[in-house]
Amino acid sequence: YTEAQEETMEQKFTQFGERVTQVGQDLAEKAKTAFDSIHNSEAMTKTRDWFAEQLEALKAKVQEISQ
Repeated sequence: YTEAQEETMEQKFTQFGERVTQVGQDLAEKAKTAFDSIHNSEAMTKTRDWFAEQLEALKAKVQEISQ
């Protein structure tokens, strides 16, 4: 009886570990999907483009001043 009980507890721990692993993997996948969605959104793309334009304008001004 004790041996059968230990085996059942071992199985329960194994199943619990597998569930925790699966939940962690699902959470990581959802976080990656959300990050990709935000990263590729129109607002973020426009923001990156705006910053790139501002940086180029600043570089041009600095180059103009240094001449």
